[in-house]
Amino acid sequence: MNYLIAAVLLATVLSCNTETEQPLKITGLWKLESMKVRDSATNTWSQYRGGMDGYLLYDGNGHVALHLYEKGYENAGIEFPNFNDTIPLEALKYITKSYYYMGNYKVSEADSIVSHFKLSHSNPSEFGLTAERRFYFSGDTLVMQPVERKNSKLKLKWLKEK
Repeated sequence: MNYLIAAVLLATVLSCNTETEQPLKITGLWKLESMKVRDSATNTWSQYRGGMDGYLLYDGNGHVALHLYEKGYENAGIEFPNFNDTIPLEALKYITKSYYYMGNYKVSEADSIVSHFKLSHSNPSEFGLTAERRFYFSGDTLVMQPVERKNSKLKLKWLKEK
């Protein structure tokens, strides 16, 4: 009889739907370690645009934020006013070295794909679009490759910030 009670209790505990689910391994703040591009003719990898930096944030509520920029972007010494139409041409050109968006995300663990649904973007033509990234983990590194054809030659490696 004691075994029957123990089995029922164990089944009850295992079948309970707890309020606190384990967060996905992908959640958190990630710092770009490398962004490489594959040369299809030689099948070799090289740094994209001479090297990139950036951050990727997945919160536990389905929101994503991405900011990519050329190495040394923050050290340009260029200052300009925000929300102003008197920005010098040099500064406007410099802004194009920064790429960012915010949105929602969904993970398909079965396919190892994370989908980013872009709510806002540094490029107005990308508002509302979806980007899909195939991903896997190599130790503490998150490795991603875009699924869409135009960016499929890229590979990004991210290290989790502590």
